[in-house]
Formats: sequence, C-alpha cells, structure tokens
Amino acid sequence: MLIKQLGIDLGTANTLVFAPKQGIIIQEPTVVAVAKPENRVLAIGLEAKDMIGRTPPDIIVYRPMRDGVIADYRVTQAILRYFIEKACGFWKFMKPEILVSVPAGSTSTEQKAVIDAAREAGAKNTFVVKEPVLAAIGAGVPINSPTGNMIVNIGGGTAEIAVISLGGIVSWASIRIAGDRMDRAIVDYLKKKYNLAVGEKTAEEIKIQVGSAMPFPEKEKLSMEIRGQDVIEGLPRTMEVTSNDVADAIQSQLKEIIQAIKNVLRDTPPELAADIIDKGMILTGGSSQLRKLDDLILKATGVPAYVADEAMFCVAKGTGIILDNLEIYKRSVQSFK
Repeated sequence: MLIKQLGIDLGTANTLVFAPKQGIIIQEPTVVAVAKPENRVLAIGLEAKDMIGRTPPDIIVYRPMRDGVIADYRVTQAILRYFIEKACGFWKFMKPEILVSVPAGSTSTEQKAVIDAAREAGAKNTFVVKEPVLAAIGAGVPINSPTGNMIVNIGGGTAEIAVISLGGIVSWASIRIAGDRMDRAIVDYLKKKYNLAVGEKTAEEIKIQVGSAMPFPEKEKLSMEIRGQDVIEGLPRTMEVTSNDVADAIQSQLKEIIQAIKNVLRDTPPELAADIIDKGMILTGGSSQLRKLDDLILKATGVPAYVADEAMFCVAKGTGIILDNLEIYKRSVQSFK
C-alpha cells in the first residue's frame, strides 16, 4: 500500500511508527549498533537490541536519544531513514509527509534538528508536535476546548506533565526521571539489599511483571523468580523478588514525579485547576502502567488519575489523528522552512 503520511513517536526507549488508516505498523527499540573504527551504522532497532552484551570491543550498541532529544544527529538521521524505508517498503521512492514527536521542553533549535534529520532521511514535509499534546489527542482528550486537561506522560527517558487548553500548553514540567531510572534503581536495590547483581534488562522485566508504586498487603503481593550473580561469591544465584521490593526500590523516582505534578498544578490558573480537579488527570506512556501509580498520585495530590487506554501508544496514535486533521490542530503543529 502506498503510504503518503507517517507519524513517528521517536522515544528514548522505543520508536513507534503510525500510518493513518492502518494504525501502528512498526514498534522497535530506539537502539543502534555502530562499528567504531569507521563510525559506520551496522544495525538499528530489534537487530541492534539483540546485539546488546554480545559485541566485540570495536562495536558499540547504544541509544542515540537522550531524554527524548537527539544526542547524535547523524545516527538519528540513519534511524529515521531506516523506519521511513521500512514503513514505505516498495514505495520508498515516494517521499511521505512525516510528523515527529518532540519533548515539551525541546528548544526551537532541537525541533529544527529533528525536522532537518527527517528531511534528509527522505521526508517530503516534516512537522513536529510536543509529546504531551500528542498523548492527549491519542488518549481522546478534546485539547481545543477552553477547559483544562492535564496529561502525565511517563516514558523511558522523561516524565512530562502538561496542562493543555485551547490547543496549547499552559503550564508544564519535564524531568529526566522515568522508566529507565526506575530500572537502574531496581538494579541498585537488589545489589545493596540482596547482594545480587542483575542487568537493566532483567530489572525492566521485574518492573513489568511485578512492579508497583505502592506496597501490596502481605497476602496479595506479587512475586517472580529471577537469576543474577552473587556479588560476594561471584556465582550465579536464583531468588524471589516481590512487588513490595520494587515499590521500595523506586520510591525516590516516584517522589520526584509526584513533585513535578504538584509544581505544574501550582502553576496552573485557578479556573483550569478547577477543571482538572473535576475531570482528573490522564496518565500515558509505557511507564504510566505501573501498578497503583494512579492510587499514589491521588493520595499525594488529591486529584484523581486515570491510565489511558493503550497508554503506551497514545503519542503514536496522536500523530495519526493530527495528520488526518492538520487544519483542526494547526495551532499545535510546528514546522520550519
């Protein structure tokens, strides 16, 4: 099928590609493998992720996005070209219109870098829209209405909180604490408390399988068996980790996210704040699916929180909705000539 438009959620951890009328057609890790001597890109996405921990010294595997912003322009351009060509397939000679998500706190220079990278990667026209706006649209929030809508978008690299009204962001905060930091906190916790060394990939599996923002009652707590290396003896060891272990491990990260939410609420005009208290806030992004996170936010702020349907895909779905309705959402779209 000839694809004329693509929405790209270029995330710190994963990249999702959305095609109008088709939905999400690609979901792969935002990972690249580079050969150091010639600085040549060897693999991108799933193929590159499979190389993690298995490469010789002259090949490095890493994420080119740092906190949702381009850290390596040339490599990001290669990633965009890879996803555009993979999405377009046989029709890759036809340049599509591209809409790319950017963090709420990104500067005009950073936004222009994304647009330039997409154009050089094969896009016909390129637009950027801030992630909280896309997340809100993808979650079904009527952002153009004259009422306050609060979005808490927690991904891999950043947690972004924004109050949106009349198609624009009224108040916002962006912190570099999200899923990745939680994973590292779990690694540190297991090493310190149980003398067990595990990798961040195992920590992420723990977070997904049994993770919780608040402790469960003793009889209801979730548990899973994990394997790691005993720090003292250096030998492999198996142990059981529970949801309450995860809740203890990530308290510091959750406190910072809660504080950012409180700061945004404090900076919100009273009329819009009243709307948010009535309607509650919407949680989006992969890390927003952490068990009991909505309960923790309600307890800490007094404002109800609701996890959006398909929370991980809200930003990508928002790109598709905007591409289908560019005129309606023109106030939210940024382009550079």
